[in-house]
Amino acid sequence: MKKLYNIFFKVFLIIVFFQFQAISKERIKIGLIVPLTGDYSHIGKSILKSTRMALNKIDDERITIIPKDTKANPIDTLKVSKELNKLGIKIIIGPVFNESNKYLDELSEVTFLSFTNKIRNNPKNVISAGVNAISQINTIKKFLTNNNLQNTIFLVPETEYKREIENAIEKSNLILKEKFIYSKDPTLLTKQIEDLTRYRQRKQNLENEIRRIEKSNTLNKKKKISELKKKDTLGFINFDSVIIADFSESLKSVATSLLYTDVSSKRIKYITLNQWFDKTLLKETSLHPMYFPSINKTNFELFKNEYFKNFKSSPNQISFLSYDLVGLAYYLLVNNNFKADNNLFYKKNKFRGKMGIFEVNKKTITHQLNFYSIEDNNFKEIF
Repeated sequence: MKKLYNIFFKVFLIIVFFQFQAISKERIKIGLIVPLTGDYSHIGKSILKSTRMALNKIDDERITIIPKDTKANPIDTLKVSKELNKLGIKIIIGPVFNESNKYLDELSEVTFLSFTNKIRNNPKNVISAGVNAISQINTIKKFLTNNNLQNTIFLVPETEYKREIENAIEKSNLILKEKFIYSKDPTLLTKQIEDLTRYRQRKQNLENEIRRIEKSNTLNKKKKISELKKKDTLGFINFDSVIIADFSESLKSVATSLLYTDVSSKRIKYITLNQWFDKTLLKETSLHPMYFPSINKTNFELFKNEYFKNFKSSPNQISFLSYDLVGLAYYLLVNNNFKADNNLFYKKNKFRGKMGIFEVNKKTITHQLNFYSIEDNNFKEIF
């Protein structure tokens, strides 16, 4: 019996050995579709450099990246994707732009890790890998809960991105006091913010109170009137926090309009979306503190330094994402016996990248983000 057991055990070891040998020799090709010529070639070339950095870090000869030039054109994107598919490639990183996704459902057997942060109306085989609105609002929700902020107004611009925001609010189960859609036309914006904050009513309240005291026999009348005249408005604000879904100069315009209506960041929490550590916001001290979700800043700085050391130039934000997407694909492949099958991005999984934690589930990627404040001429990590 013991002899028979030893024979079975030896056979088992032989099978395991050969299976391991087969897996260890398995090679996986991953496609990369980015603009390498044309107006956006600088983006594509930076992404290509980042993927090479990732491959060097992984240091596994079983994985190869094959790049193709999309020319930032949907038709060319489909063409080069078909070329990669003929090589047996089932995972493709890219494309960069959301518009380039439109024809990719023709290649249903291929999974695309698109750099876009838009998740609505994508083909079923395209996974949005960018920092999408759901990831950002989930992080904002955590901040609101931690600070017991229960009366939040969400300001959303009248743009195409509005649909992404509305979808993210629903998916994250974010409870709001109000969602307010505002115009991108600066001539209309101020009036809209005035109405939202009841600015004229509060200003009238102040004037009425000054007149009332002037006519009264109140003690210290002059002092009280002097104190009131230092104010711009009088009356409560029925919200404790505002989320502004905007960027750059438009973000500053909305925040300045709030400030004009005497709703400062000292009275309520100003929150916005991922600003990629826009240094121009450090100069807007009247709007501080302002809060936003984003990627891991420390790792981003380290990545930029390593990239500059290698290539003597600075990377773009998408390059940082591409670095992690190579790592994500490799991690999932290793945990799936190097098989690029349909379950690869369907099974629930987590991957800790440089940007933060990627959560993969049912061909969807969300990010666990950090949260920052802008104050004292610095970006401060909250969590």
